[in-house]
Formats: sequence, structure tokens, C-alpha cells
Amino acid sequence: MAMNDSVNILNSAYLAVEYIDSFLPDNPLQQPFKNAWNYMLDNYTKFQIATWGSLLVHEVSYFLLCVPGFIFQFIPYMQKYKIQQDKPETWEKQWKCFKTLLFNHFFIQLPLICGTYYFTEYFNIPYGWEEMPRWYVLVAQCFGCAVIEDAWHYFLHRLLHHKRIYKYIHKVHHEFVSPFGMQAEYAHPLETLILGAGFFIGIVVFCNHMVLLWAWVICRLMETIDVHSGYDVPLNPLHLVPFYAGARFHDFHHMNFIGNYASTFTWWDRLFGTDSQFIAYQEKEKKKQCITKKKAN
Repeated sequence: MAMNDSVNILNSAYLAVEYIDSFLPDNPLQQPFKNAWNYMLDNYTKFQIATWGSLLVHEVSYFLLCVPGFIFQFIPYMQKYKIQQDKPETWEKQWKCFKTLLFNHFFIQLPLICGTYYFTEYFNIPYGWEEMPRWYVLVAQCFGCAVIEDAWHYFLHRLLHHKRIYKYIHKVHHEFVSPFGMQAEYAHPLETLILGAGFFIGIVVFCNHMVLLWAWVICRLMETIDVHSGYDVPLNPLHLVPFYAGARFHDFHHMNFIGNYASTFTWWDRLFGTDSQFIAYQEKEKKKQCITKKKAN
């Protein structure tokens, strides 16, 4: 009975979104996107699209999303939004990070990406424009992927912090006490495989078109680069996502090394009490700010 109720609720929600969508104006980018997508299908094989297309989406998205945080370090006005203001970025650290990223992207992640074509063939994942899901279905699927990946990340990430394992694998990622966006995928190759596996679980569960894989890649990179950015910028649209952790939440994990293990949402840390030190730290900082304001007045 409970399952039927849940299905009915989801169906009602889907119909409601469809009804609202019918009143929205046509997307001016839809036709150019359709033309580009069909051009791709006409001129490249499925293997080329799944392999080199996926690599291109990952690399372009990753480094473009890193650009704002990289530029912030040169803008004095933005320094008031930097979370750990006493630990500025250095060229030495950023160059070291970039070199490790190139190794991980092309020697660890690329071989995994090469399996994308075979995955889509095995599960009969379509590439065609006609089978492409609507935008709100993609949004819901990406959110579902994020929920699944977040659960995987919380428990495996927490395991990697175990004292018998930490120094061999996860310590590499924590070389930077004050993170910056490009450092999001700076990790030991084993960590890239272990935590990265959570990315694919949602794809196996939800994927009904090639476009979801690329949409989920972009969403996941957007999230992980944001939480590693080192800047808590106001009016961040990601803060509209329910229970979103954000940069300040994850920055504390790099500063403290204990707690705040989840990748995207706050509920697992709240449920298991692994955000207690973060909450205490926030309360302490608020008291400091209140005292400072009183002295200023």
C-alpha cells in the first residue's frame, strides 16, 4: 500500500510539472541544441561520442568551472568571502595540483571513460534526439544520482579517514588544508576509483539516455568544485538545493580533518552526529562576531 501511495504521489508530481511546463515559453536554445546534437549523431560513431565526447565534457566542464575560483584570488574585493583568509592560494600548490590532475584524468579516469560505450550498448541506452528526456526529468534524475552518490561518499569517505587507512590513500587529498576549486579531484588514484564508483551507481539506476550521463557529470563537477572553492559567495544558486552542504561545510572538513564527511548534503552527518564539531565551531565564530560588533559600537 505504501509503495502504491508513493508511486501515485510521484505520478501526480510528474503530471503537475508537465502541466506547468506547458505554460512556459519555448526555450530559444532548444533548436540550436537539437541541431548540434543531430549533427553529432550524423558525423560521429557511438563509440566516439561515448568516449571522446565524455572526455571532452569532463575536461571542459572541470576547468571552466574552476575559472571563477581561480580568478577570485586576484580580486581584493572577493577576499572577504574566502573562508580561511590566513591561507592564500600559492602558484606552487596550484601547479602541483594541476600536474596531478592531468595524470588522474588521463591515466585513471580516461580508461574508465573508455568503457562508457560498452555500458550504453549493454543497457541499450539511446542516443537519439527523439528519446531524450524532458528537462525536468533530467533535473530529477540528476538529483537522484546526487542522493545516491552522497550516501556512497559519506560511508566510504568516513572509512578512508580510519587511522589504519588514512595515511595510505586519503592523506593525499588533505595535503591542502585550505582547498581551492581545482583541488576537487586531487587525490590518490585508489581514492579516485573508490569514491568515484559512487558516481556510476546513479547512472546504472536512472540512465535512460546518453544526455543524462553528461548532465550528471556537469552537476557533480559543479558541486564538488563549489564545495572545494574555499569561498562562501553570497547568492550562490546551489544554496537553493535543499540540505545542500556548501563550501563552508566542506572547508571545515579540510581544516579539521574530522567530521562533515558527506559530499553534497548534510543529512548523513546530522544523523550520525559527525557534524557536531562543525556546529560547535559555527557557534563559537558567531559569538566572536557578536563581541567584535559590540566593541565596534
